[in-house]
Amino acid sequence: MFDFSTVVDRHGTWCTQWDYVADRFGAADLLPFTISDMDFATAPCITEALHQRINHGVFGYSRWKNDEFLAAVAHWFQQRFNSRIDPESIVYGPSVIYMVSELIRIWSDAGDGVVVHTPAYDAFYNAINGNQRTVVPVAMEKDTAGWQGNMAALEAALARPENKILLLCSPQNPTGKVWTREELHNMAELCARYDVAVISDEIHMDMVWGEHRHTPWNEVALGKWALLTSGSKSFNIPALTGAYGLIGDDDSRNAYLSALKGRDGLSSPSVLALTAHIAAYEQGAPWLDALRRYLEENLRYVARELNSAFPNLNWQPPQATYLAWIDLSPLGIDDKALQKVLIEQQKVAIMPGYTYGEEGNGFVRLNAGCPRSKLEQGVQRLIAGINALR
Repeated sequence: MFDFSTVVDRHGTWCTQWDYVADRFGAADLLPFTISDMDFATAPCITEALHQRINHGVFGYSRWKNDEFLAAVAHWFQQRFNSRIDPESIVYGPSVIYMVSELIRIWSDAGDGVVVHTPAYDAFYNAINGNQRTVVPVAMEKDTAGWQGNMAALEAALARPENKILLLCSPQNPTGKVWTREELHNMAELCARYDVAVISDEIHMDMVWGEHRHTPWNEVALGKWALLTSGSKSFNIPALTGAYGLIGDDDSRNAYLSALKGRDGLSSPSVLALTAHIAAYEQGAPWLDALRRYLEENLRYVARELNSAFPNLNWQPPQATYLAWIDLSPLGIDDKALQKVLIEQQKVAIMPGYTYGEEGNGFVRLNAGCPRSKLEQGVQRLIAGINALR
């Protein structure tokens, strides 16, 4: 029913991943597997809804707090996660990272610590440092079962009085770990014990694979908390802008909305973002399920090719996200040398692991959210680049 194999040319569309790859990699003629958007056209139900809204022809100021948008969000949480949410707890924001930054300002003071599992999404470091707070890293650990959070190290960080917030990524980017309900429950109890607020970024919540299941933070929440997310990753609509979240207590919610509307003047949303989210959450499930099957097979392709070329890697697809977090340390490859070869010889852009903190040394992050034909080129160029250094 849906076509994910046909290549859509994104050149000349002001596309960050394709048109501006030189900003990060220093060369413009690279095949990119970088920033986490996908090379697929969005769901037909979304484009149809956007056409209908555009044909109306009037694009005045809009309200996000309308019955259709709130009902669509509640419907999605009920249908996808069997989770009932209170529509009155929903808030809007122009992006998840804006909302993260605003809650950091509400729940902490300059110099306070924000606890983060590392390696971490690079925008987390920017949001924390940019608000004059301190990144408090808690390193993830990898074993035969996959990536794990160190609960003892987490508790030690949460117990320090200067640390006011746990900034959680669930599912975790870049490792792709899906936190179990038990792990999340333990985190919630620890945060409540030490009076630490929780900001849970769940933007990858729809991209969970196999037997793994995503547990929304509101299912385990205690104390001060916020769950922040968007349909932008799942339905490939980040350029429309728009995110939303749940904030547990009235005072924090009112403080957030006061800053959104009063200080920052951002309470009138992109009406096209609202239109897209409503269409996605009311009609987009079949398209998303087909996309998920395609992405899972993409990740299995990466595993087959890498493990055939380098058996000692034994790379396994992540539990979540379409981002392949690949540990190359068993091959003894120098990170900077590999990037030089990939860029200059293989003409491919793949994110170096050190982008996500020092725990990312020895890794690369390859975006598999693309047609198989593109992915095949990228994986084969990665393999050739590695072989050139061995």
